[in-house]
Amino acid sequence: MTRLLFLGALFVAVFAKRTFKRDQVLRINAKDDAQISLLKELSEQAHLGLDFWMEPVHESLPVDVHVPFHSLQAVRAFLAYNQIQYQVMIMDVQGLLENEEREMLKYNAFPRSTDDFVYSTYHDLKSIYSFMDMLVAENSMVSKIVIGKSYESRPLNVLKFSTGANRPGIWIDTGIHSREWVTQASGIWFAKKIVTDYRRDPVLTDILNKYDIFLEIVTNPDGFAYTHSSDRMWRKTRKPNPGSSCVGVDPNRNWDAGFGGAGSSSNPCTETYRGPSAHSEPEVKAIVDFVKSHGNLKAFVSIHSYSQMLLYPYGYKSTLAKDQTELYQLARKAVTKLWSLYNTYYRYGSIITTIYQASGGTIDWTYDQGIKYSYTFELRDTGRYGFILPANQIIPTAEETWLALMAIMEHTKNNPY
Repeated sequence: MTRLLFLGALFVAVFAKRTFKRDQVLRINAKDDAQISLLKELSEQAHLGLDFWMEPVHESLPVDVHVPFHSLQAVRAFLAYNQIQYQVMIMDVQGLLENEEREMLKYNAFPRSTDDFVYSTYHDLKSIYSFMDMLVAENSMVSKIVIGKSYESRPLNVLKFSTGANRPGIWIDTGIHSREWVTQASGIWFAKKIVTDYRRDPVLTDILNKYDIFLEIVTNPDGFAYTHSSDRMWRKTRKPNPGSSCVGVDPNRNWDAGFGGAGSSSNPCTETYRGPSAHSEPEVKAIVDFVKSHGNLKAFVSIHSYSQMLLYPYGYKSTLAKDQTELYQLARKAVTKLWSLYNTYYRYGSIITTIYQASGGTIDWTYDQGIKYSYTFELRDTGRYGFILPANQIIPTAEETWLALMAIMEHTKNNPY
């Protein structure tokens, strides 16, 4: 009977999920502004159900779009008619997701310690929160702070790594966009790396003897839980929008930094919906309150995927950051360190010059709060798998990113302000 109940629950869990059978991801290469304008028009055709993983903004940047099977013929015809070149990056989205799920099922046993934890696969929210509790129990330098609650009342857990009182802080967050699973997986690896390397790596030891590190692994827990239960491609928060059937806000357009400007949307049904007001999302407001109450954060790093970039302010305006030269040089140093491990190439620069104008973003707000070393990573890859990065790339991604993080943290330590 118990086995039948279990199988029934598994059946419901699997079949309640949105499926993407025969959906494709196309990479489109626009040759000029006219084609970019046509692609923007295409993106506004809500009936097609398109999900732009990389938005049409400039002909120098590729456009990646997830096309439902029922819209493939129409989209291909549109591109052919307008002589816009494209290639298929992902032939069957559902096939990749099924591979991903099979990998997860291989390692679903509950680990007894963080040494037994499997870092080379993806984990759900319950497993990540259990990992955090184990890490705290095993290490006196680690504590868990709950900085607030999500809309659905999940705790917003932050790991604090500290070796003394009244220290300045370094903040790292992963998973603010819930479908970017390699970021949360990397955050887990970073947490273990910090406790493993303290007293072994002299540079990290020196950093931790002078600074606390705060790490929020699951910055958008409602969205992340939803990617596991219902829709793997969910990006936003899960708060309902009054007057609309569309749910959620883009938490990286919800900050009070050029809020409501270009590069964000006023339409609740879009992926870049900014929300009704700045800091309307509890997941964002909790970080805002923490930053202000702490008052002494010296570096702030928010980690996304994908496209292999290291970015700094500004995104909401073309004005150069007052620390532009130093931020640029440090970004160059960090991506050079990252490249040294697996030859993974990263672009770097300000958000607005490297990708596009984006208003209401995290690091623009933190920089305007006086946190000089404010950076955003876009992790692997450059589009071959996009948000569905195979699990065998988790550890290489985390390892190389750690080298860049260490460069930023060491520079922060050596350049107090």
